[in-house]
Amino acid sequence: MIRNCLHELCASFCSCLLLPSSPRPNPDSDPNYMASSAVIITHRTVELNTGVRLHVAEAGPAGAPAVLLLHGFPELWYTWRHQMRALAAAGYRAVAPDMRGYGGSDPAPGGDAGQYTALHVVGDLVALVDALGEKQVFVVAHDWGAVIAWSLALFRPDRVKALLALSVTFTPRSPARKPLDGLRALYGDEYYVCRIQEPGAIEAEFARLGTEQVLRKFFAYRTPGPLFIPKSGWGSREDEVPLPSWITEEDIKYYATQFDKTGFTGGLNYYRALNKTWELTSAWTGAQIKIPTKFIVGDLDLTYHTPGVQDFINKGGLKKYVPLLEDVVIMKDVGHFINEEKPEEISAHIISFIKKFN
Repeated sequence: MIRNCLHELCASFCSCLLLPSSPRPNPDSDPNYMASSAVIITHRTVELNTGVRLHVAEAGPAGAPAVLLLHGFPELWYTWRHQMRALAAAGYRAVAPDMRGYGGSDPAPGGDAGQYTALHVVGDLVALVDALGEKQVFVVAHDWGAVIAWSLALFRPDRVKALLALSVTFTPRSPARKPLDGLRALYGDEYYVCRIQEPGAIEAEFARLGTEQVLRKFFAYRTPGPLFIPKSGWGSREDEVPLPSWITEEDIKYYATQFDKTGFTGGLNYYRALNKTWELTSAWTGAQIKIPTKFIVGDLDLTYHTPGVQDFINKGGLKKYVPLLEDVVIMKDVGHFINEEKPEEISAHIISFIKKFN
């Protein structure tokens, strides 16, 4: 009771962010338009028992079923702005943290890349669920958020009611080869994940380009294939990079303002901890994820065109490791940033999926 009262006070008095004017649902096609457009998103800092403080955005009634929304790179809680409104309007409590090392959240203590393993970040999320006063939550996740969400479901299935993962499928741990070794063998040293590995090198390249230009390049990338960042340079800050229709100049400026404050290192450290996660998770080799799951990916998503991924998703591999997989949706002509590119459709998928478990 005290917790609920404090939450209501926080909802009344915590600072509310006026979001940039992103494209919104059409009132003629979306019956929840008026309700969702009126939703207030509140913000607070939650101190966790992992020694990290997370900035958390929330919308929806206290006491309602909680939906934990996990972003990827180079994103923030803000990537879920459309879904937060839709979930709150549908009667859910939407909770979107800036992940460890992003935005208003703390970096890992000491800034050590080794403290961005899946075990560390899952620890943050379990502590956050505890701080929310919840025993279980629905989890919706994109990109690196999906990587962490698969790990959360694998390590602590008791805390997850159901999972909806976007863009990045579950990757079973290979006992034979570390993930970075596999990526280097497949794509070479200029593949973006490999380029990120040397601390400071990619940060210097991003500084040369400027934060806003880096974000434009990532958000505008729509090639259904691997992303390379040449050692000779990833273009120049004067390059014209038109934005896709689903993201506005104001959205980019919001992201840029946050990354200007923190830099990109926190987000890059997730990639740098890939091999460390592999080393620490041998006990889960071959383990299944046994919670209800739905997976959605765009057919133009670069991750969907990683060799072997389409067969794994569509020919039984994913179902083998996720036996309670209920549905796989391949969205036509959609790229990687699926929840921003198709906000109405993704919101509808989320709500129709999780309402089965209320």
